[in-house]
Amino acid sequence: MNKIEQPRKRKLIEYANGPSLEEINSTVEVPKGKGFVKTLLAYSGPGALIAVGYMDPGNWSTSITGGQNFEYLLMSVILISSLVAMLLQYMAAKLGIVTQMDLAQAIRARTSKPLGITLWIMTEFAIMATDIAEVIGAAIALYLLFHIPLVIAVFITVFDVLLLLLLTKIGFRKIEAIVVCLILVIIFVFAYQVALSQPNWLGVIKGIVPNAKTFSQSPHIGGETPLTGALGIIGATVMPHNLYLHSAISQTRKIDHSDKKQVAQSVKFAAWDSNIQLTAAFFVNALLLVMGVAVFKSGAVKDPSFFGLFDALSNTSTLSNGLLVSVAKSGILSTLFAVALLASGQNSTITGTLTGQVIMEGFVHMRMPLWLRRLVTRVISVIPVLICVSLTSGKSAIDEHIALNDLMNNSQVFLAFALPFSMLPLLLMTDSETEMGKQFKNSLWVKLLGWLSVIGLTYLNMIGLPAQIEAFFGDNPSKSQIALADNIAYVLIVLVVLMLVWTVVELYRGNKKYASKVKEAEEEKLVGSEQQ
Repeated sequence: MNKIEQPRKRKLIEYANGPSLEEINSTVEVPKGKGFVKTLLAYSGPGALIAVGYMDPGNWSTSITGGQNFEYLLMSVILISSLVAMLLQYMAAKLGIVTQMDLAQAIRARTSKPLGITLWIMTEFAIMATDIAEVIGAAIALYLLFHIPLVIAVFITVFDVLLLLLLTKIGFRKIEAIVVCLILVIIFVFAYQVALSQPNWLGVIKGIVPNAKTFSQSPHIGGETPLTGALGIIGATVMPHNLYLHSAISQTRKIDHSDKKQVAQSVKFAAWDSNIQLTAAFFVNALLLVMGVAVFKSGAVKDPSFFGLFDALSNTSTLSNGLLVSVAKSGILSTLFAVALLASGQNSTITGTLTGQVIMEGFVHMRMPLWLRRLVTRVISVIPVLICVSLTSGKSAIDEHIALNDLMNNSQVFLAFALPFSMLPLLLMTDSETEMGKQFKNSLWVKLLGWLSVIGLTYLNMIGLPAQIEAFFGDNPSKSQIALADNIAYVLIVLVVLMLVWTVVELYRGNKKYASKVKEAEEEKLVGSEQQ
């Protein structure tokens, strides 16, 4: 008598060394022989999840402050950052589709266990840094919309794990649709506010073209120079976890990998999807910068935190024209801003959790349920926010706002530290014929632009590191604190360089071993066919 096979009961933490995000891998059907638009719609979705990282709460204050201080000068930086993002995300999606491995799996397969664990820990810190911005953004949005005390609002953000539990039950395609809807809410809010402000569109167009002033170290306005403003925008835009995520979710479409035409089609439409969604992210960031210039009077925003921006949108003395003033009296401008902030935070919840699972499975071959993963990272991220709120509880509201804003900005230092370790391996592997094959390895122009982007972003992140470390000592650090911060930054830069050398050496050796295995397999296949 045959026993009825019972479904296997899953443990909370399991060994995982299978397909990337196995539950959703190759689950979305794509049409064959259909027109361009229908095929594009079938492939659309992963790009939206990626675009979320380019318009999260961490981007908001950098773009608005850049507009307040330097008008449209930094518009070109937003454009350049977006174009670099399109290039890197194209390579990430291509890696996932062609090799059927996400970036974390591909790195781990070519490197040692110690390096894999090191890169995993580093990337986890980067994800937690973005999570701190999400906690702060969501808690402030709840406080502004519903007047919930900040401490309670911070605890409420932990329960977005329930939202994630619901989403895991409805299917990946519906998750993509929800993310797209939230992005549209954000675009609508800022487009509406900018339309009311009647900006100088000629100035906007001129600002798109970079010039010598864009990266200059003068003038010094509001504690910023054009260079530091540009570094802030770049640092908030290109994030390491997006490369891991895209290499995983690009594999959600069901294709026959033995058919090179289907693989090529999947790469093509993944690129279209990514570029369209990242164009939307560019417009969001551009609208934020235009808000800083046109919605508010020049220099009117003294507090660039979310609290300050909310107050400025309801304060008629800070707004630039009569139409904005009349609308602001109803409270709609500030309310819409808080709604967009909440939408941005919830979007980032979804993508941050998926990315965490990708790097955990890829680097250390461990899997846990998404809800548990979210709960652990959110609780860890909530701790520094609660400490910050408690330390400023006896002080003025402005001190509390500044402390939270500083915490959000200072947490981004981990992104600068982790970014080269996702970009460089991605470029090396997609440049490799061994990894990608002749058809899918980077073309010469992609290779050249890729190296320019990777070297340029790594350099800018490293030269911006001393200022980021100095920010931990407050707005007016002493000479000794500046010296200490600079020394810490230089030690970190040396560590980054040494670790990059370690990573490149191991990837080179791993690629050599993989190439010899491929060659041996081809020779055995050839001998077998000759014997037949």
